[in-house]
Amino acid sequence: MAVIIQKDTKILIQGFTGKMGTFHAEEMISYGSNVVGGVTPGKGGQKHLNRPVFNTVKDAVRETGATASILFVPPAFAADSAMEAADAGIKTCVAIVDGIPSHDMIRIKRYMRRYSRKEKMTLVGPNCAGIISPGKSMLGIMPGHIYKEGRVGIISRSGTLGYEAAQQLKNLNIGISTSVGIGGDPINGSSFRDIIEKFETDDETDAVLMIGEIGGPQEVAAGEFAKENMKKPIIGYIAGLTAPKGRVMGHAGAIVSAYGESAVEKVELLKECGVTISKNPSVMGETVKKVLNSK
Repeated sequence: MAVIIQKDTKILIQGFTGKMGTFHAEEMISYGSNVVGGVTPGKGGQKHLNRPVFNTVKDAVRETGATASILFVPPAFAADSAMEAADAGIKTCVAIVDGIPSHDMIRIKRYMRRYSRKEKMTLVGPNCAGIISPGKSMLGIMPGHIYKEGRVGIISRSGTLGYEAAQQLKNLNIGISTSVGIGGDPINGSSFRDIIEKFETDDETDAVLMIGEIGGPQEVAAGEFAKENMKKPIIGYIAGLTAPKGRVMGHAGAIVSAYGESAVEKVELLKECGVTISKNPSVMGETVKKVLNSK
């Protein structure tokens, strides 16, 4: 089993008929993802990309049996779209959207507390690349051809560093079970800890590459969880070794305000947790290879 999405996972596109929704829906369909329809309020009953369009997610789920969705909607409407997906019974929602206000993310996370752990929707993102299980399905915006099917899991805050890692591993003939972009915003739907816990129980994943950056406690929290609960090896890379303290660097979440949030501090704390550290981004693949060969 792949992590989060499978080959037969039925996918909806929220914001289906818009420019970005159309472009990436075509890419996902071309990759082989099981896109069964989409949602654009006011355009229900139409066909788009030879698939049905619905006015609401609830209508789409009832008619198609979809269990996953991906958001291509303006930031101002993203919170309502995510909550609508949760209420409609969607199990996995990927928010590609960049620029969702932090207070909207707080509102989404508080809203989803009404659901039990078993019923609760998995939200990935925002400001992320999405999810891909090579050879099975893609629920995101990544270039699918750089991902080789295999047994290494990737979790990354940075989309482009996730792509770089995938290409490096492919060049070394190492494949990926699932790659998850959790996004670079300070408040996101799923954390590193949430995803590595899924990888630990996945029988198709042998090791996990965690690509983090400065700002926030998530990487160290994942390392502490792994130290106590994971048998599979974790390889880590933390971007931002030269970043000045207190300055936002690229991602909205990349601002250091407390101990343990700088790259140097994260690296030291992760080493203490037994995580193997890649010294720079150009050797992420080589570091994974060494760890796999030493198992």
